Amino acid sequence: MTRKNRSARHILTAVATALVLPFAASAQEACTVYPVKAGDTLANIAQTAYGTFDYQQIFNANRNLISNPNQLEVGTILQLPCPDGALPESASARDIIAEQDALQAERATASNSFEPAIKIVSANGWEPFVGEKFEGGGMLVRLATTALNRGGNAREYTVSFVDDWASHTETLLPLGAFDISIAWYMPDCSKIDLLSEGMKKRCTDLDGSLPIYESVVGFYAKKDSDYNGVRNFSDYAGARICRPEGWYTFDLEEQGLIEPVVTMVFPKSLNECFELMMEGDVDVVPTEIENGAAIVKEMGAEDQVAQNPFLTNFLNLSFVTHKTNPRGRVYLAMLNRGLTEMRESGEWYAIISSGLAEFNALTN
Repeated sequence: MTRKNRSARHILTAVATALVLPFAASAQEACTVYPVKAGDTLANIAQTAYGTFDYQQIFNANRNLISNPNQLEVGTILQLPCPDGALPESASARDIIAEQDALQAERATASNSFEPAIKIVSANGWEPFVGEKFEGGGMLVRLATTALNRGGNAREYTVSFVDDWASHTETLLPLGAFDISIAWYMPDCSKIDLLSEGMKKRCTDLDGSLPIYESVVGFYAKKDSDYNGVRNFSDYAGARICRPEGWYTFDLEEQGLIEPVVTMVFPKSLNECFELMMEGDVDVVPTEIENGAAIVKEMGAEDQVAQNPFLTNFLNLSFVTHKTNPRGRVYLAMLNRGLTEMRESGEWYAIISSGLAEFNALTN
């Protein structure tokens, strides 16, 4: 069996891969499988294997085995992705994507009806997810544009970047300037009564696709802070919590972390949040662990700042359309069909892993 022809299910199922490998590495090394030992954490495994406490790529590769990244079960066989994002003994991400592109080219047929290009908008400054400096506009944009040509789809599209995120949902989507915005965390709308007015609008104004990516949100604090390593979300009462202006807050609201229980601080950027923490002006910065680990490393603050090993949030990202768009749900259905096929073929993981590898190469 060639590397190129390996089953996508083999690529995505950690247990199956572990069974066909000749042995599991006792050391925590990239591009191997590793049995969890007592005292292991995903952050420490990532630090040993990759030189960073960002464990999102390990989480992505083993999601079906990990229910809580803070409590690993001893003996669990983890796949530690290779530097290019591929899984041990699997085809490379580029090979998988090339194979699926070739299959799409073979089955593509011309349409006699006119179908306008689907207008996609995203924004810069949200690494590693989107950005014009990344291949194809970033891994989430690549997921969307690929999905529009998978699952029986064959749609043209345009991609633009407008860096004012609030304008996407307040102006650009409602007025029809764009059809799809990439991408947004969507709250649990069954808990709408717990949400602020701004977060409620994500339920009342927007329709979302199936989840496209699950992020791990960590809580960062200085190691000498009273809020470092707390065990319950309620222990953050009294803290000054920092999130960039215009970002999501529903994950905090759902945990009761709202004013006046906490004091929210909203600077322009995530970097500013960490700078304010280093200066003693905020206590806690909750953010995606890819971002948090990269900024802490860039600041040279790894001996001063720590991610809470006991508390994390899991948030799902979606493509969104505005409810006033008469074709919005049709476009989301197309995206969902494409994403379903991509997950089955292994292309979803290939795009995500190659996107994270690109980001890591730029930041390390």
